[in-house]
Amino acid sequence: METSKRIGALDAFRGLTVAMMILVNTPGSWAYVYPPLDHAKWHGCTPTDLVFPFFLFIVGTAMWFSFKSFNHQLSSKAVRKIIKRTLIIFLIGTAMKLYSMLLRDNSHFRVMGVLQRIALAYGFASFLVLSMKKRNIIISSAFILLAYWFILWFFGGAHPYALETNIVRTIDLKIIGARFLYKGEGIPFDPEGLLSTLPAIVTVVIGYLTGNFIDQMKNNRNKMVLQMFGFGIVLVIAGLIWNEFFPINKKLWTSSYVLYTAGLAQIFLSFFIWIIDIKGFKKWVQPLLWFGMNPLFIYVMSIVLVITYLGIHIEGITMYSWLYKKVFVSIAGNMNGSLLFALFHVALFGFVGWIMYRKKIFIKI
Repeated sequence: METSKRIGALDAFRGLTVAMMILVNTPGSWAYVYPPLDHAKWHGCTPTDLVFPFFLFIVGTAMWFSFKSFNHQLSSKAVRKIIKRTLIIFLIGTAMKLYSMLLRDNSHFRVMGVLQRIALAYGFASFLVLSMKKRNIIISSAFILLAYWFILWFFGGAHPYALETNIVRTIDLKIIGARFLYKGEGIPFDPEGLLSTLPAIVTVVIGYLTGNFIDQMKNNRNKMVLQMFGFGIVLVIAGLIWNEFFPINKKLWTSSYVLYTAGLAQIFLSFFIWIIDIKGFKKWVQPLLWFGMNPLFIYVMSIVLVITYLGIHIEGITMYSWLYKKVFVSIAGNMNGSLLFALFHVALFGFVGWIMYRKKIFIKI
């Protein structure tokens, strides 16, 4: 997303999020991952569980500045742009899955995924924010979160928030089918399912409202940072209170998870604005800009590289495992070698981002 006048803090926060995506998605072995760099098994939230909602929040924040060109109105030009971006991002996710199937015999087609969720959350959130006034946007977002809670509670039986019985899984089984769902939980269940995309839309919307607030307060940035930090604290507390009734859960993208992670995103962004745009400490964040100026391209290329690794075999094992065992385990052992493998790929794509940044190559959709 482009802004009429770039906000260094937003680009840096986006870059940090993309770098973290690569770090947590690329361990040398999933059997050797430090707990903070792995997702919560079910309920709960680790630092890794913050990465995806932070990215969606940033998408929403950037949307405010991008939609200035439409005067925040749902014009025919805006509709075409939204639909085009939604389709392109969704199709890129689909193409990556097809590429995986082409290289790997044991790979099955999965309808949903990270990019597919980004596409749908962006698309629906865009139509929502451009077709309503601010007050109605807030009311609609609250309604979505409350309705999602009610749907999971009412239709989930005796254990509405369990892996096997939640209505999110039931709907995906009915509409998409077990054959086309994620299997990483041991049973067919998609953490980027259809129904759970609804609250993810609100994550984007909160980001959009935050962008609106930043723009309104641009002439009093110290006050902006303090108030945004306060808003973040309120959302975090609200999420923790709701957690007692509707558990924080990334894989179900629960309403409490939306509030909790959006609050933390506001706190992080307020810190970045304070340190970069107010205090002027910009040199230390330069590497983050290498990731943040081409976020989608770098993320997609990192996944394509992993798929390629897994599709090539050396000495009877995948190239991914071969690199990990022959190079990184020999240097640092299993656990630290796994972390070093991930850090190497963060550095590799940071280098790619640096080259693109130097040559002023910025790939936009």
